[in-house]
Formats: sequence, C-alpha cells, structure tokens
Amino acid sequence: MNYPDSVHFLYALGNEMKTAKFGLERIRTVLAALGNPQDRCRFVHVAGTNGKGSTCAMIESALRAAGHRTGLFISPHLMEPTERISVGGHPVSAGVFTSAFNRVHAVVEQLLDSGAIDLHTTYFETVTAMAFLIFAEEQTSMVALEVGLGGRLDATNVVRPEIAVITPIDFDHEQFLGRSLEAIASQKAGILKPGAPAVFARQRPEADGVLTRRAAELNIPFERAADWKVCDLRLSARGSSFTLTGPSQSRLAISCPLAGEHQVGNAVTAAITLLRLGIADPAIEQGIASAQWPGRLELVSEHPEILLDGAHNPAGARALAAYLDRFYQNRRVRLIYGAMRDKAVEEVCGILFPRARQVIATAPAQPRALHPEAIAELADHPDVRIAATLPEALALVRDAGEEDAIVITGSLYLVGEARALFKGRR
Repeated sequence: MNYPDSVHFLYALGNEMKTAKFGLERIRTVLAALGNPQDRCRFVHVAGTNGKGSTCAMIESALRAAGHRTGLFISPHLMEPTERISVGGHPVSAGVFTSAFNRVHAVVEQLLDSGAIDLHTTYFETVTAMAFLIFAEEQTSMVALEVGLGGRLDATNVVRPEIAVITPIDFDHEQFLGRSLEAIASQKAGILKPGAPAVFARQRPEADGVLTRRAAELNIPFERAADWKVCDLRLSARGSSFTLTGPSQSRLAISCPLAGEHQVGNAVTAAITLLRLGIADPAIEQGIASAQWPGRLELVSEHPEILLDGAHNPAGARALAAYLDRFYQNRRVRLIYGAMRDKAVEEVCGILFPRARQVIATAPAQPRALHPEAIAELADHPDVRIAATLPEALALVRDAGEEDAIVITGSLYLVGEARALFKGRR
C-alpha cells in the first residue's frame, strides 16, 4: 500500500478509543513475529492523564541535546499520523511510515491466517508495532514513549523501560479505567516494573498513595516531584522560568517555552527524570528550553490573537481556565469550542464558558463529534452562537479587534483542523 492507502486502512480499523482491545497477548504475538524490535531499544515510558505528551516532548528534546539519537512516540496526532513517530526530533517521512505499516500489516495477516491471533491489531496496536520497528531500525539510543490509554494493558506496556514516569492523574476515560482516582492510578501504575526506577509528578493524595505503595511492592526507587522545590518562578503568557532544587541539592535553571502554569509541573517531572538518567545539567536546561508541543496553548496568530488548546477533559479545561484567568482577564475572549460525544462536555463547558464573552459551538469533522446544537443547550451563557464547521466558526470572528482573543479549544481533532488551516494560510 502507498501512504494514503495505509492511512485509510488504519482509519478503517475504527476509532482508537471505541475499538480498544485491552490485553497484551495480541501485540506480543505480532512483535515476536517481527523479531521483538522493542527489545533493541531503550525507553522512558510515560503514563498519566494530562501532561504526558508535553513531558515526553521535553524529555526527548533534552536527550537530543545530550547527543542521543532519539525516538518519540505520541498520540493522538493533530494533522498527520506520521506525527506519532519521530526520530531525531522530526516526524518520520510518509515513505518510512508506509514501509513500516506494510511490514506490520503483512505479519498480522499471516498470523490471522494461521490462527495465531483472533483479530487484526487495532489502530493503536498497529502504529505501536510500527514505531518499535522504526526505532529499532533507525538505531535510536533512547525513546520517549507515551502511553496511549491507561498503562497496565496499554499496547506500549510490552517494554522494559530504563525509567517509568507518571504525570498527574485525573478523571478521564472512566469507562475503561475506573470511576475513582485510586482505580485510575492503579491502571497507570501498571507501567512500573522491577528494576526500573520511577518518577512521579505531583499527585492528588489518593493517586499518590497508590503509586508509592506499588513502587514499594516492586522494591524500586522513585522520586516524587512534590519533594522538589520551585523557586523564583516567573510566569508569562508564553512560558515560564524557575530554579529547581532537589533533596540532594541538585539545582537547575529551567526556562520552559510551553505556556501555562501546569507546564511548570511537567517541566519539573521531565527534569527529575533526566537527572535520574544521568543527563548533564546543561543538556537538561537547553533541551527543555527548546522543547515544542503544538496544539497546547499555541499562539497561531497575533493580529488577531488566536490560541489553540486541546482542553478535551476537565483537567485540561481547568488548566486553560487558570491560564485565561491569569493572562486574559481583561481581554474579550471569544471561545470556539467543539467536542467528541464521549467526553465530559457538560463539566468542561461549566469550567470554560464563564471565562468567555462569546461562545461559538462547532464540531470537528469527525463522525463521533457532538452536534453544536447539543453544546449550545449545555451552555449557560448570554452569547452563544452555532457554526456547523470550523471555517464557519472562524467566519463569525472575522470582525475581531485588538481587544479580542480567540481561543479554539476542546477536541484535539478540532485543534488539528485549526493548525492545518493556519499552516496553509502562512
């Protein structure tokens, strides 16, 4: 298959969340038939509810600054599936992506014919196997590997990492992971393994207890971000800077270009992880300072000011709300919001809509998108408008002036569409 065909086939496998098949037997069988490429790589394995992608991005950037040939595996993508697999700081080419897909798909078909597996690997399982194949063949020396969903039964959890990292745990995907923070944390803690140290971001007490108990059961050393101090914190609308000091008197001068106070915690977690890996202080500082993580409080236009942010769950919405309260309280915020049907839309609306002078309800171009009319019904707001598509929503803000700040948020699919539009315009 060529690249468009491979992408079409992956999409035809069904939505990643809706068709998730929990369990590692299928992915292990496929990887064994491929020669277990994951065993030829070294991994930093990162789970969590929010912040795992940006934490991975900072870790990868610093590893690259330290001279490593890096891999980065993330999900979901914003515009193209190739974004999920990066080598040396760049997404793989369509050709490399397609070659890996064809080899994985051929092995899966052979295993299906022989009865070794019961069903074709899911979208996420297939791309995970492709990533391991690419990372091994590209001879990466260290890979930042983001968990897709949960941890314990996620397809990425076939690796034996150098270090395991767990970013803040909150409510999301409760239908898969459990209805309590303790249950969700137990799933995330599934990436912890004997012999691999761990780093835990600052957590709510319920989650912290689960993680530390599991680390004790496995007799593995762990670092808690809560035991480190952030001093001289300076926040701006475009990032932060601070001094990080640890229990062993480690001292780092961190400059984080990712916007939002929540990114301070992610930078702390990334820095502690890198120290535990033995990365030198200058590489940590340089790497975090040059990290990129698109689609999260990303400024894509200055006149008028337009921000993109994938606040698709309550924790993400709270982070965006805190950012707006701090930096946009005296601006006329015009919020373009679209969401998928399986998200906590009512809760997210309750958090974000009071911060906006105007709300434009729209929908990403996805079958599972919530109709804008349904969003409007949830909105307790004096100025709500409806636009069937993102281009129609943008047409409603063409009169934006210097006092306006336009925020496009909700589904990452919507954010991806917006990035494609603005990239094309540039």
